[in-house]
Amino acid sequence: MEADTEEDSSLAAVMLRSVLSLSVPPVFGDRMFELYRIQTALLQRRRAREMVERDRRRRQYLRRRRAFLLSSIAAILSLITSTNRPIWVRNRRPGKNFWSLAESFNDEEWKAQFRVSRATFDYLVEQVGPAIKRRRTNYRAPIEPRRRLAITLWWFSRSGEYRSIADMFGVGIATVCNIVRQVTSAIVDRLHRRFVSLPGGPRLDATIRAFRDRCYPQCAGAIGATHIPIAPPRDNPEHYLNQRGWHSVILQAVVDHSARFTDVYAGWPGSTSSASVLASSDLYLRAEDCPDGYLFPRQKSVVSDGVEIPVHLIGDVSFPLKPWLMKGYSQEHQLSPEQRRFTYTLTSARSVVDVAFTRLRGRWRCLLKKSDIDVSMMPRVVTACCVLHNVCESRGDAFLPEWSVEIVPCASYLQQPDTEAYDGDTYCPAEVIRDTVTYNLLSVLQH
Repeated sequence: MEADTEEDSSLAAVMLRSVLSLSVPPVFGDRMFELYRIQTALLQRRRAREMVERDRRRRQYLRRRRAFLLSSIAAILSLITSTNRPIWVRNRRPGKNFWSLAESFNDEEWKAQFRVSRATFDYLVEQVGPAIKRRRTNYRAPIEPRRRLAITLWWFSRSGEYRSIADMFGVGIATVCNIVRQVTSAIVDRLHRRFVSLPGGPRLDATIRAFRDRCYPQCAGAIGATHIPIAPPRDNPEHYLNQRGWHSVILQAVVDHSARFTDVYAGWPGSTSSASVLASSDLYLRAEDCPDGYLFPRQKSVVSDGVEIPVHLIGDVSFPLKPWLMKGYSQEHQLSPEQRRFTYTLTSARSVVDVAFTRLRGRWRCLLKKSDIDVSMMPRVVTACCVLHNVCESRGDAFLPEWSVEIVPCASYLQQPDTEAYDGDTYCPAEVIRDTVTYNLLSVLQH
């Protein structure tokens, strides 16, 4: 074909030259011939592209027509025939697992298994059920909210392996992990603000009276910190190593007279000091941002020897001394009898923190051992456990004595780090307030 094209071009060129030779110079004839050759080549390439494009459109049309015909045939067959669709999920055989027997438990057995009474469990289902309910699909029925909550409470109370929990409740291993995360988030989102808040109004008055009965005045709560063990994280694991040599995150909490949490702040690495955790918390910002430096209403303050004593929190020596945060005197210096009495009274009143932490870890054992949940999820897990603790305490769901038995295989296993005294205190109005309470304790208690 190319040879024929070249012959046609040569013949055309000869004829063109014979015509042009009559009256056109030879040089101009050669240029006209070259232009003719280029135009001919462009025209041939254009025709070739048009043929290729035409074939491509034809093939595309045929593919679309074939696809349309096949889909039409499949739609018609689906209407006139019935087929059994294969199921790619595991059949869990209802009635063959622990959950199928749980509904027949009496109240004592139920509480022993899930660490809450049946009435409290039903209340939690009512509160968080709409948030954890899932829609029914064409492939399988969703897991009901009661079983989702039961799986999460079981994991909180024991922190067992996902595989064993999956077998007990008749679900998949990955499903257990997803359910724990979803229910934990629902508890924090729906119940945190309702059950964890600093006292105010009549509740604040009741708290002050209760601490006054413990021989400490003007107290609205006690603050403390504890370490929660975690598995070594992938990113910066050395930051989570505490003084005892194990990985942890810190829970900072304020506790009232009834051992309920009124403020919770969790998630900082175990190597962080208590003062640094406090300085980054919303509680600290709330107190320090107030123009007068009062965390609680100023009208609740009392005056002794011309010194205004505000309502405040109490903490141990690891926290800084503030007008809204009192602590005892350091034992490094020789203390007067009044200073020793004040420190002893404050320490005795602050024991509600230890009671709250003991009940929290005793009821929810996932806070006692290293869990396999991601460290980014641990703050929400700890917060959810604190919320559930408050729900149980507010509903009179009693803490059983056998739960307080510590799971400690040896004397050095996961022991809490020693308390380090904060050394950044300087002489300030808080020092004057503490000295006034120290040397006028009885008169301040009588206000």
